[in-house]
Amino acid sequence: MTRPAPWYESAALHGWLAHRLSVYLERPPVRIDPTVPLVEYGLDSVGALSLCGDIEDDFGLAVDPRLARELPTVTALAGYLTAQGAHLDRPEGWPW
Repeated sequence: MTRPAPWYESAALHGWLAHRLSVYLERPPVRIDPTVPLVEYGLDSVGALSLCGDIEDDFGLAVDPRLARELPTVTALAGYLTAQGAHLDRPEGWPW
């Protein structure tokens, strides 16, 4: 049985995703609700592909861009990354 990620790790993953998505969606990270489908914010296939590249670069996890449709929210993506073993400590100085 796997244990849930500690709150700080989950918060860091949510923050990382919101920060990266803010670049592609051209909106501040604080204006990205983790429960709203990303397509409602205008995430297109180019943005999804770029996000998958960021995930691979930062976590070493190859992610199919179609995953953005299967896991349409920040919360769903963070849960998937956690289940895949993504680990992100909260860096000093980062607002999330």
